[in-house]
Formats: sequence, C-alpha cells, structure tokens
Amino acid sequence: MAIAIILLIIFHSRKEMPSMKFGIYAGYDARNAANLAQLAEEAGWDGFFMGDAIWCADPIVVLTAAAMVTSRIRLGTYIIPMPLRRPWKVASETTALDNLSGGRLILGLGMGAVWMGWQGFPDEVTETRARAEMLDEGIDILTLLYRRKQFDYDGKHYHLKLTLVDEVHYPPPPVQQPRIPLWVVGVWPRMKSMKRVLKCDGLIPAKMDREGKFVEVLPADIHEMKAYVDANRTLTTPFDIVVEGKTAGLDRAQMRDKLHPWVEAGATWWMESLGEEDQIRTRIQQGPPRYE
Repeated sequence: MAIAIILLIIFHSRKEMPSMKFGIYAGYDARNAANLAQLAEEAGWDGFFMGDAIWCADPIVVLTAAAMVTSRIRLGTYIIPMPLRRPWKVASETTALDNLSGGRLILGLGMGAVWMGWQGFPDEVTETRARAEMLDEGIDILTLLYRRKQFDYDGKHYHLKLTLVDEVHYPPPPVQQPRIPLWVVGVWPRMKSMKRVLKCDGLIPAKMDREGKFVEVLPADIHEMKAYVDANRTLTTPFDIVVEGKTAGLDRAQMRDKLHPWVEAGATWWMESLGEEDQIRTRIQQGPPRYE
C-alpha cells in the first residue's frame, strides 16, 4: 500500500509535457507533392505544408493533389501572401479544398516577402503599410465568408455587398467551423503585428530588434509571445504556435535537448526543414522527431 501511495504521488507531481505536432514544408510540383504527402502520412508526420510566392507552383492546386492521396495528415499553406490574392478567391479555393480533404486544411497567411521576385511584377502593392492593411482586411473578410452569411464590408482596400447576393448562389461552407484555422506571422515585439495575431488561430513567430532588423527567435521569445496572446486573446478556438528548425542527423537525446525548450515555451507545431532535394524523401521516411 505504501509503495502504491508513493508511486501515485510521483505520478501526480510529475510535470506533464505539452504535446507538439510535426510538419514538413517546402515547394513541390503537384505530382511530387502528392507522393511525398502520402509518404509523410505513412511515416507518422502530422502536417504537410506548401509555401507560396508571387510566381510559383500554386499551393492550393498542389495541396489538392496531396488531399486526394491522404486521409489523416493536415494540409496547409506556409504561407500565402494575402496582398497577392483577392480574399474571396482565397475563400473559394480554400473552402473547396477543406471540403475535399474532410476538414484538414490550415491556412497560413502573411504580408509577403517582396524581395522574392516582386520586382518582376510592378503592378503589385509593395508598400509595407498598405500590405499590412490588406492582410488585416483579408483576415476579416475570410472569417465572414466562411460563415456563408450575408454581410457588407467597406474597407480601405476591399468592398463587399453580399447583402445584394442571394445565399442560394453562395458556395458550401468549409467543413471546419467557425472557420478554417488561420495562422499568421506575428513580429515580436511589434504590437500592431501582435494584435493581428489575436484575431487568428495560430502564430508564426518572427522578431525584430530595436533597429528594426529581423533576428533569431528564441524559446524565451516564444514564452513572452504566448504570455501576450494568453492575456489578450478573446477567441475561444484552439491556438497554435509554430516554430521551425532541423533535426536531421540527431539522435533521440539530441532531439529531446533541441525540442524541449520550445515545447516548454509553448510551441505546439514544429516545422522540419528538409534540406537538399535528394535528402527530402529519406528525411520524410525517417518520421517526425521525438522528444519523449
């Protein structure tokens, strides 16, 4: 009896480590993506994510191919630059994909990296403030469109009069309600950026120093960002914090040492960098990292 009581005390006093999900991301053509997503699902990964740019293999098309050959793994964009796409077009495409996949889509959003080829498309908006406004309005409009209800919206960049459109003409709503989960880039400690995070369902963290230069995000930063979100977010939907890195070549003890600080800080997703193209299939087959 005494031994049983001691074991019970130890069990209840042990700090329970929060869980973490593991995803992979890169840019692929649709056929390769379908094959790799199927491989990732079989190997136990939790998510398969596609990047986006101003001119690239369209992530929605690519993820559609992946959805057709998988049944469990989450599919996501990491990330879509909202200023490049009309919000209602994003809503139409992602709703269709969420229904096709049975409610497995995650939509990562951002302002876009203008240095990634935007100079070749001079009609696109590149001014920082305008892109931030377009991202904010895009988040608002997506949230409203996913509800499949009539509404009017008068923003600085976008205007909708859905009260003039009969609901019989609306597309089906997404499987996931109240909306497809929205992850967004949040720059710490920039409060305008962090307030945007509060409207969403996940944080893709970045950090700037006092000179306005991007610097490395550390577990301590994640801890502070999570504390800010916990104190200020009013939505009741689940919330994710996404970090990324590389664990290829590490043994189990090294993986544990690398991942534990992030888990303890509050990160819920780890995005694995896959390395060179000839190494991708091997890394996927090895399965997600372990930190137990």
